[in-house]
Amino acid sequence: MAVYTEVPDGDLAQFIADYDIGDAVSCKGIAEGVENSNYLLRTTKGTFILTLYEKRVKLEDLPFFIGLMQHLASKGLNCPTPITDRQGQALKALCGRPAAIISFLEGMWPRRPNEKHCQALGGALADFHLKGRDFALRRPNNLSVEGWRKLIADTAARADEVEPGLKDRLAAEFAYLEASWPKQLESGVIHADLFPDNVFFLGDRLSGIIDFYFACTDFLAYDLAVCLNAWCFQPDFSFNVTKARLMFDSYRKIRPIPEAEMQAMPLLARGAALRFLLTRLYDWLNHPPGAFVKPKDPVEYIRKLRFHQGARDIGAYGLK
Repeated sequence: MAVYTEVPDGDLAQFIADYDIGDAVSCKGIAEGVENSNYLLRTTKGTFILTLYEKRVKLEDLPFFIGLMQHLASKGLNCPTPITDRQGQALKALCGRPAAIISFLEGMWPRRPNEKHCQALGGALADFHLKGRDFALRRPNNLSVEGWRKLIADTAARADEVEPGLKDRLAAEFAYLEASWPKQLESGVIHADLFPDNVFFLGDRLSGIIDFYFACTDFLAYDLAVCLNAWCFQPDFSFNVTKARLMFDSYRKIRPIPEAEMQAMPLLARGAALRFLLTRLYDWLNHPPGAFVKPKDPVEYIRKLRFHQGARDIGAYGLK
């Protein structure tokens, strides 16, 4: 279960007394998520998410994350909204951790995303990119090219335990991407982790986007590349071109995709696959015994990376 910090009842009551959200009725740990401690908080006035930010989240990044959610919500994007206390503060401290109370978003994430889910996602992502254009704060993508270099170094000694020859293949892939990575594409606020478990639906209707704790300033097209990896592969790792077409068609109805971004998509998709392969590999090799959170298997992204390496152009994705 993704609860690293337990919150005693007395500490909780004292914490929420600063807010105009009523008294606590229940506070239960949420099993999903890997970065922070999350609780489903029910009070006499409603339902909320209580988040305690753990050590993997840098304190200096929290104003960006909190501010981004407030900005997007004010623009009408369906996303969780940080609740402020009676002094107007959204970020406070609880049990020795930075903490915030966030509005509760109705919906469920799709375990098996279908074509309608992908179509809805494309429009929502474009809407997010447009609404984030005038967000004043910036945060570098620490899991882009320079971050990959460090992860490769940190996993090199044991990478071949996952698959023979993986260490050398990762080094070669990094060298290629570092030399080829684009420099002139449009940048802005991106989600950077828009997997199905971060998108809620009510039926086939997208009800909101959650979990902005990898959000950063980077190429807008990179967000689409992340979604190609996360949404458009079948369980057997074949690529579903129908899902990709619907996602992209829906996206460009709201934000037209420049030709340079389309042409860069196979390269960006390779980079996104390498990013998630490396973070999963690191977590897989450094998983503490008895930990509640089960690490995700990096082999999934080894398979996806191989597909992208064989893509000569955007035609491999059914795009044009």
